[in-house]
Amino acid sequence: MRSLHLSIILSIVSIFFLTSCTLNLNAEPEIYIRFNQLGYFPSDIKKAVILSYNKLDGKSIHIINNKSKRKIFTATFENNLGAYGNFPFTYTIDFSSVNSMGEYYFKYARQSSYSFRIGENIYNGLADSLLQFFRVQRCGYTDPFLHKVCHISDATSIIDGKQTIAKTIDVTGGWHDAGDYVKSLNTTAVATYLLLFSYEFDPVKFGFDTNKNGTPDILEEAKIGLDWLLRCYYQKNKLVTQVQDLRDHEIGWRLPEEDALGFDRPAFVGIGKNLIGIYTATMAIASRIWYEKIQYPEFSRQCLTAAENIYSIRNQVRDVDSSGSGAYIDNNYKGKLALGAIELYITTFKTNYLNDAVSLAEEAGSDYWWSWGNLNSLAHYRLAKFIPRFTDYIVKNLEEFNKKKKQNLFEKGNDITWGTNVTLLGITLQNILYKKLTNDSKFDSVAVSQRDYILGRNPWGVSFVSGFGKNYTKNFHNQISFLKGKLPGGFSAGPATKIFIDSAKISYDKSDKYLKFQTENDYYRDDRMDYITNEPTITGNATAIFVFGNLASGKK
Repeated sequence: MRSLHLSIILSIVSIFFLTSCTLNLNAEPEIYIRFNQLGYFPSDIKKAVILSYNKLDGKSIHIINNKSKRKIFTATFENNLGAYGNFPFTYTIDFSSVNSMGEYYFKYARQSSYSFRIGENIYNGLADSLLQFFRVQRCGYTDPFLHKVCHISDATSIIDGKQTIAKTIDVTGGWHDAGDYVKSLNTTAVATYLLLFSYEFDPVKFGFDTNKNGTPDILEEAKIGLDWLLRCYYQKNKLVTQVQDLRDHEIGWRLPEEDALGFDRPAFVGIGKNLIGIYTATMAIASRIWYEKIQYPEFSRQCLTAAENIYSIRNQVRDVDSSGSGAYIDNNYKGKLALGAIELYITTFKTNYLNDAVSLAEEAGSDYWWSWGNLNSLAHYRLAKFIPRFTDYIVKNLEEFNKKKKQNLFEKGNDITWGTNVTLLGITLQNILYKKLTNDSKFDSVAVSQRDYILGRNPWGVSFVSGFGKNYTKNFHNQISFLKGKLPGGFSAGPATKIFIDSAKISYDKSDKYLKFQTENDYYRDDRMDYITNEPTITGNATAIFVFGNLASGKK
């Protein structure tokens, strides 16, 4: 009996061993497929990046129709593009020829990818969701989402240079800038302007009205910013530039209505040509929209009066304001002041504003960038409607982005920095402006590459927009997101260099699930403690709203 038991055991071991050998002999090593997880328009350039520990030359990867399970495309790997980080072998496959609408996935040996779609309406609803983030960021008595009314005593004192004045001022409302509870004039003005600009750029695509009250949602949200900005203009030559100081970062994670500093929030004041520029631009465009669309002439006049009054003192103030706690300090003022001047001209048709805009925009030139502080292309776009040669400045930007795109595996059009994702989407934004002016598609490839990077064709295979894609950012550096367990419309700031992140000495909350994909030049953590790569901001969302709103098809 004992020998029989031994025989049975040996037979089982033999079968298991042989089966294991067979599986190992037939199995292919795992690869990592990076692509836009939302999908593509039928006419899009469509590419995927493959990361592998093993040489794949001569092997095939297929695209499978999710419904029929039939192969509709096959690509053979060739021409290893070289090492990327821990991966000695990398490949790019172009499947632009796949243009039939439907749902698909990649299949390599026994490995299948997430599914993606090809269609006309794949980006519908994305801008709507991104706009919801602003409701989460609302402050004061503004009907916020996911939290209660907060910070009802802004501001409790005034900081003017080195002097603290024991005087209160009503600057309630507006939006918290990012994951903290600080409010900034510079970024609020930029975000508000972009919301208004988006609507004026395409009133149909940005005319969605989810609460059915007769006013486009994007204008309702912009009004939150406008009301706060008007409160910030509290003296003829002074603006409130920031509410709350760096103590906000020392209190710990809490909901805004439970802020221990809720009744101790100073307001910094200052002025500079840079702030006058973006403030003027925002109020001038608001004046047009509230007169023509909302038909509210009183508010329109209030906005225009504020714009003209503050623009009139531009030559009496410093070039760049430096008040506040050191955040959001512009490098120069000319691009923003040019934008303010051209918006005033479009609203009033006064030629002195046009002359100012031309001179300032020429001096500003191309900035080869996009951020809250680099908006030159907006001024050039506006001017190009009257003087076509200003299109050339946008072209110079796009040519530089296209050149840089060709120098890296994931086709990023610019260098990694703090706020990388916003800068990359800004490239797509500038291509949208260029195509509106020229109807020329020659820079579409660089624009699509940036869009796809944001939505999954990146080293980590993550969509940086909450709720969109199969694997998306979840652990934002945002207090409300962490405490409520969600963040509709969250848009992550994106990767930075490892040396820059290391210098911040961040104490992470969790182990790094993307460790194998990290490099010295591209580093991202989906961790709530990472305020560099994983924090959403109002200017980031405003940029993304413009881009993805313009990609909507108009068909639900």
